Amino acid sequence: MIIMLFIKKRILQYLPVLLTLLISSSCSSQSDKKVKEATTATPAVNYSKYNLDKIQLPPGFRISVFAEVPNARSMSQSPSGIVYVGNRGEDKVYAIKDEDGDGVAEKKYVVAKDMDTPNGVAYFGNDLYIATVSSVYILKDIENHLSDPPAPILVTDKFPKDKHHGWKFIAFGPDGKLYVPVGDPSNISDQGNSIYSTIMRMNPDGSGLEVFARGIRNTVGFDWHPSTGNLWFTDNGRDQLGDDVPADELNKAGKPGIHFGHPYCLQGNILDPKFGKGKSCDNYQAPVELLGPHVAALGMRFYTGSMFDSSYKNQIFIAEHGSWNRTDPIGYRITTVKLDENGKSLGYSTFAEGWLQNDGKVIGRPVDVLVRPDGSLLVSDDYAGLVYRIYK
Repeated sequence: MIIMLFIKKRILQYLPVLLTLLISSSCSSQSDKKVKEATTATPAVNYSKYNLDKIQLPPGFRISVFAEVPNARSMSQSPSGIVYVGNRGEDKVYAIKDEDGDGVAEKKYVVAKDMDTPNGVAYFGNDLYIATVSSVYILKDIENHLSDPPAPILVTDKFPKDKHHGWKFIAFGPDGKLYVPVGDPSNISDQGNSIYSTIMRMNPDGSGLEVFARGIRNTVGFDWHPSTGNLWFTDNGRDQLGDDVPADELNKAGKPGIHFGHPYCLQGNILDPKFGKGKSCDNYQAPVELLGPHVAALGMRFYTGSMFDSSYKNQIFIAEHGSWNRTDPIGYRITTVKLDENGKSLGYSTFAEGWLQNDGKVIGRPVDVLVRPDGSLLVSDDYAGLVYRIYK
């Protein structure tokens, strides 16, 4: 009896503690459950947040957000996988870094600021080249100074200051030269043999500046064929001739000195009503492929990865920014051009779409494409301020 009274007393003494522990354990379990549910739901929430659920891709392909970058435009990549992103609507250049290789850039650095439309970026050696409207700058040894970037050093300021078509895509070719386009300073004009409507090239130190190709209204994307080394580029057709003429172009420059027709011959087969009088389209290089009219074809890259099906190997991906004044908008998508072994087009088709909704609402505007070391494809979007990753 005495023993029973003692046990009862002890139970009553510690009952509050036991109840607290039970309640705490129960709350902890509920809390853990909520955390797990939230963690599980996060990808779906982000998927909807970034409108990824509206993007249509071929079977087996997926899309995610690699990084948030305001007004993300042209991209370049170092051998270590750090991606540099230029701006057109702002004054900064960013470096984004996927440190753990999970397909998401955890680190973002501002490596340059207060620049005049720093749309173009090109990594070469250990340095980053940045193209503004009229100049090219260099950030020395940038990989080792992401957190404390060096002051930009002027390489050259010999380009025109015109804002119209003044933003630039730049890239280094297999010859070690930096290629820099100079667009037509208006919708369409005849600038003769000036540096307008050209792609130029120069040595890394700015010397040897020369015209490589002429007759190009405005290219904001080019790449070199992995096998032949030939330069391929997109070109935007002129405006104010209606909704369906002229088409944007995909061109190939197999050697220096080729003229691609602007402003005399449009899309390789139509003489311009003002500047084409007395001319013949036979005297100019025709496009390899006609793209959609006014789709604003910008960045393009050959696919050199191994993640996608073999049918994509050495084929072209194009970012179409989308029409701005067409009655029925077109573009706002990623397209492909398949080539045969001789570089002839086998067809032009849509790869990813949905940034232009059926009701006409725009949720994104692709600008550039870039192949990652793992074979995935990055797509920059200046409208949504994102860099996407498409993968399998």
